[in-house]
Parts: sequence; C-alpha cells; structure tokens
Amino acid sequence: MLHIHNTLTRQKERFEPRVEGEVGMYVCGMTVYDYCHVGHARVLVVFDVLYRHLKALGYNVTYVRNITDVDDKIIARALEAGKTMPEITARFIEEMDTDAASLGVLKPTHEPRATETIEPMVAMIETLIGSGHAYAADNGDVYFSVSKHEGYGKLSGAKLEDLRAGERVAVDDFKKDPLDFVLWKAAKPDEPSWPSPWGDGRPGWHIECSAMSRELLGDEFDIHGGGRDLTFPHHENEIAQSECATNKSFARYWMHNGFVRINDEKMSKSLGNFFTVRDVLKVYSGEEMRLFILGSHYRSPLNYATDQLDSARSALRRLYTALKTYADNSGVDGADDSDSAQSINMIEDAVQRFDTAMNDDLNTAEAIAVLHDVANQLNKADAASEHAASLAYTLKILGERLGLLQADPLSVLQQAQGEDAMDAADIQALIDERIAARAAKDFARSDEIRDILDAAGIVVEDKDGKTTWRRG
Repeated sequence: MLHIHNTLTRQKERFEPRVEGEVGMYVCGMTVYDYCHVGHARVLVVFDVLYRHLKALGYNVTYVRNITDVDDKIIARALEAGKTMPEITARFIEEMDTDAASLGVLKPTHEPRATETIEPMVAMIETLIGSGHAYAADNGDVYFSVSKHEGYGKLSGAKLEDLRAGERVAVDDFKKDPLDFVLWKAAKPDEPSWPSPWGDGRPGWHIECSAMSRELLGDEFDIHGGGRDLTFPHHENEIAQSECATNKSFARYWMHNGFVRINDEKMSKSLGNFFTVRDVLKVYSGEEMRLFILGSHYRSPLNYATDQLDSARSALRRLYTALKTYADNSGVDGADDSDSAQSINMIEDAVQRFDTAMNDDLNTAEAIAVLHDVANQLNKADAASEHAASLAYTLKILGERLGLLQADPLSVLQQAQGEDAMDAADIQALIDERIAARAAKDFARSDEIRDILDAAGIVVEDKDGKTTWRRG
C-alpha cells in the first residue's frame, strides 16, 4: 500500500482516497511570466511521477495543475515589453509546455487558467463575506479575516501571536488586522480587471487555487501538492478560505517537494546562480535532467551541480546500453531457457522491490537502484534468451513508471555531449569509409579510422555483419 508523508500531520500515512479507486490531485502550477527554472522542473517531474505511480496502482486519477495567468509580475512584464497580458501569458504557456515535454512530463487531466475561473472566485468571496470571514475595505479591496479561522497555521505550524510579534507582514491601513490577506484587488489604471460586487478588480493569488480546485475536484479532494516554499502563506491561506467557504476539510494529504540549491547555495537571481530549464537543456538532455531530479528523495533538498548532472548522464547511458545489448537481437520468443523459474523469481523480486520503494513515500532513488540491478542482470544474460527478453521488458516497463527509458537506445547513445563533440554526420562518414576500407582489405586505413573515432570517444561495434556506433 502507498504511504506518503503528509505535511498536515507531519508524519507518513497510509494513503486512503475519499472514494475507492478514485484520486483527486491538485498541484500548484506556474505563474507564466518567464521561462521555467530548475525549481519548477522539480515540481513538474515529482508530481508527474506521483501521477504515473497512482495510475500504475490502478487508480482513476484526476490530476489538476493550474496556470496562474494574472499576477503582479505578469502585469509588470507586459508593461515592460509593451505587450498585453494575454500576449505574455500565451508565449510563456507555450514555453512551459515545451519545457515540460522535454522533461517527459505528461499533461495533467485539467490545466485551468485563473482568468477563466473569475466567476467562481467572485462567488467564493461573496460566500466568505456573507459568513463574516471576509470584508470589503474602503479602498475597494476585499480581505480574508485570518483571526476568524480557528485552525489557521495548522499546515505550516505558524502561530498568529508569533506572526504579529515578528512583524512578518506589512501594515496596511485598510486591513482590520495586519495578517489579513487580499481576496480581491481593486482595479488600477492600465491593469486588467473584471467586474465584481465590490467594483472592477482582479483576484488575489490565494483565492485562485481554492476556486480552481473546487471547480474541478469539489469541496474536498485527496492530494494537494507543490513546492515547499508554498506551504506558508499560500497553502495555509488556501486552507483557511476554502474551509471557511465550504465548512469542509479541503485536501486530506499535503505533499511538498524540497528546495533546489545551486552548488549548496540557495538559487537566486541576485546571487547569479539562477538556472532556467532552457539553460540546462543546452548541455544536458531532458531525460538526463529528469533522472538527476529523481535521484534524490522529493522531500529532501536537491543540490544542482554539474558533477551530479554528469553522474545522471552516465547512469542513464548505462541503462540504455543494457537495453541496446538486447535490442540488437531478435527471435528470442522460442529460445530455450533452462533457468526460466529462476528468471521469473529474479524479475518478480525486482518488481516487488521497485513497488516497495515507490510505495514508501515515492522513494525514487531506491527505485532507480532497482533499474540498475535489472540492467546489470541484463548485461550478464544471454542476449538470445527469453530471460534477456524478460529483463529488457521489465527494465522498460519500470522505467516508464518513472518517465524514463522510452527512447530508442541507439539514438540516445549517439546523442552529442557538449559543444566539442564530433558531429554525427562526420562520424557516419568515417564509419562508411572504414567499411569500404575493410572491403578493399585496406586494414591499415581501417585501423587508422578506428583510432580516430576512439580518440573522439566513439565506440564502434561490428556484429552480425553490421557496424554501429555510440558515444563512450
């Protein structure tokens, strides 16, 4: 059975969905005003793996990952670029989709946009005002009254008296309490706005997620996820306004992935160590980046460093090399395998260890270790045996559950690594020349070409009358 660490209870719990066989999951997505960075990549990949694993367990999963397409930063970016807000958001939604696809991230079931959910937000705010949990201020803004929610702080552990004593919030003359947060912002000149009972304006960030999740998953659902930085105040505020609007418990399980650090320092534009997904993809493939992300437990800090990405690259190549060894063979279905019982036990053990790791709060690092164990067994197996075929099939199936190992092995192994890598067309030209030299019995030239390729890190393999190559 799946066990996940619930931020709300601060302990690992057995996962039990509200409705048997059905899972409703909401994850806070991107605010689309710029390219996705490495932190965004981690959120995308981690909850994509959770989505895949829940489906592998047999659940019918409704996965909602929202898009915030109205926000102060988006408005500022549009003004700076001399474009409309929809023009900015359309561009960066497309860029986000490109990055997600590069990382092997599946599309969620629903991808709602804040600007398309304004009416439900307004209705929710009206409910909160009617119940006395929110109020319209003289400046046209609407605020949630934090002190009216008895459970405020239960997710993050924050206490109202500590927040006030620490002066962690800015004083606003229009608020009844400095801790109150905005639900609706009155319209300002040159900013997008929508009509409401309190005048034209736009929603606050927190109410967006509460309304979008409610529209698609109902008042209560199973899993709410996001980055750890969202625990307070965003997710805390979501809980407060949602529970006060519905008198129900909102999300049952809260999952938060850890921060990304760059060479053991916090990632920050001001420190000059800020990396977008595009930056990384100039050097590493999306699958290498995905394996790097999954090599650490999702709740632990992830340290971005080139040596760790290099290690992920090497690890991925070892897995694909094992698959290529089998993929070069065919006709194994009828092969004799005297060790079939032992083979079945070995594979069943690998699958069980993989499932155990994934059911233990998504222990992807241990699950990847299982992939390497299967690859090692595949390397030792007779490539013409049913045992090898079963191992290769198992490796691909388990890899798919992590979003890995679905590409053609030879294509991956021939991918250039770094700007100085020899061009594939040049490699093939040399190989063709080598084949011609061998046919002409010019073995001196054949050996010379092989030495040139070897010096460039190219492994040439002659087998069954065919010559293939890969980067070493």
